[in-house]
Amino acid sequence: MTTTTSATNNHHLSPAFPGRAPWGTANKLRAWQQAAMDRYIQTQPRDFLAVATPGAGKTTFALTLASWLLHHHVVQQVTVVAPTEHLKKQWAEAAARIGIKLDPEYSAGPLGREYHGIAITYAGVGVRPMLHRNRIEQRKTLVILDEIHHAGDSKSWGEACLEAFEPATRRLALTGTPFRSDTNPIPFVTYEEGNDGIRRSSADYTYGYGNALGDGVVRPVIFLSYSGNMRWRTKAGDEIAARLGEPMTKDAVSQAWRTALDPRGDWMPNVLRAADRRLTEVRKSIPDAGALVIASDQEQARAYAKLIREITGHGATLVLSDDSGASQRIDDFSQSDDRWMVAVRMVSEGVDVPRLAVGVYATTISTPLFFAQAVGRFVRSRRRGETASVFLPTVPMLLGFANEMEVERDHVLDKPKKDGEEDPYAESEKEMDEANKEQDEDTGEQEQFSFEALESEAVFDRVLYDGAEFGMQAHAGSEEEQDYLGIPGLLEPDQVQMLLQKRQARQIAHSRKKPDAEADLLELPAERRPVVSHKEMLELRKQLNTLVGAYVHQSGKPHGVIHTELRRVCGGPPSAEATAGQLNERIKKVREWATRMR
Repeated sequence: MTTTTSATNNHHLSPAFPGRAPWGTANKLRAWQQAAMDRYIQTQPRDFLAVATPGAGKTTFALTLASWLLHHHVVQQVTVVAPTEHLKKQWAEAAARIGIKLDPEYSAGPLGREYHGIAITYAGVGVRPMLHRNRIEQRKTLVILDEIHHAGDSKSWGEACLEAFEPATRRLALTGTPFRSDTNPIPFVTYEEGNDGIRRSSADYTYGYGNALGDGVVRPVIFLSYSGNMRWRTKAGDEIAARLGEPMTKDAVSQAWRTALDPRGDWMPNVLRAADRRLTEVRKSIPDAGALVIASDQEQARAYAKLIREITGHGATLVLSDDSGASQRIDDFSQSDDRWMVAVRMVSEGVDVPRLAVGVYATTISTPLFFAQAVGRFVRSRRRGETASVFLPTVPMLLGFANEMEVERDHVLDKPKKDGEEDPYAESEKEMDEANKEQDEDTGEQEQFSFEALESEAVFDRVLYDGAEFGMQAHAGSEEEQDYLGIPGLLEPDQVQMLLQKRQARQIAHSRKKPDAEADLLELPAERRPVVSHKEMLELRKQLNTLVGAYVHQSGKPHGVIHTELRRVCGGPPSAEATAGQLNERIKKVREWATRMR
């Protein structure tokens, strides 16, 4: 049976699965998929980059296009390249449903006559690029590069993809996140130079989260952020206390963040308890809704699974590595109505578990690419009105990502040049960046022995939705927290915003009735607690140092003595580890001293 015959014989298949039938017979394509198909057919390019938000249906678009190209004899075979073993199998299963047979176990030699192509990983291409080049040179081939930003993960993968797929008749690149944290060029992607002289990736078709949300293709995401006091011991033996979310050095942010995620503290159990209550509420309207914890490493994943059993009385599906057993566990969870799954990295990208509606971001990975892919696990909509809820630590970087969900990004090939001489603090920033350098594949283990988590607590901090912030801080387990956890699981996007505004107004009114003695939390509405940037933190330190310098001349005391006196009077750690609030207190105090001496 030839490839083309197989494609044309699928006309009797139901088009209920979009793209199940070849081009011209399926009538269930989403508007963006249809528009992308129209653009492709009009231009007939050799290379085509489609950027579509996670959950929008990139696989359906790609397989519809593959079916059309096979049916019209443009290509004779298909090669799909995926990031992981699990995704490779997922592609083969999806293709089989529309009559395209891909071999996910192909390793070498001639391809069986019953197959129309293969599904392979980027790592597999990296091992034997010439094997795949030879296959592609023998027959006209469509190469589908799924989540193509992975071809920039290492120089060898990118070079292998160029070598293997350069002769391909057609290449379709897909990604939900075309941006990367590095400047490795992505193979077969066009870069165009902007007015600022910086080259950025250029997509042939883009379908962003904002558009998908408006079309009801993806769920609106409610981010629930948790703060709290953290205490840890540094490598030097110093004990540091800080409030999660307070502006501080990158080192201190990293250590406070990791202290929060330590399963032995109180932060993680309280956040898991809150997430489970949220899941219970969501399941009232989405009965099979599931929840996922994305963990930093295997040890913490096991500990979180144990906590979930203690909290809920039921076990969690544990996914620890990218092997066949893990793949099967994901499939089993996807088809069950079990409540919880815990994974390290396996489910962060591309894995399709549509019933996931609640997430806990319990990893220290802080790249926008990973964050977007992780949140993408929860946004796939099955019916209109479903919402997604993601629980986060109050880390300014993560809150920034959450507030920018609808921003469309391109991969930047050149970093903007900075003139360090214009900024006296540029060197300080550079040193901090070097000390805290995080790579795209960061596992959160870079500071494994540099500190010891001592104590953590969880405080409900705020809700982020559609770029706006709602709520005031509240104790874990309080009625105020429950007010936000109890938001219905089925709501239209505008209803979510309206409801959050009402909840905040109610919380503020309730707070004003409390006696002062009970108002022990920082009770400011979320919009009055903005995310303070690292640069603003540097400015505070610079301001303090300038005032201390002026006071040195006024008082005749050395810098060190004044800083020590400020710490004694105001409390807190040295300036490098002090929070914004502590620095402001010291600025206020040194001004007070200077005024008295005049």
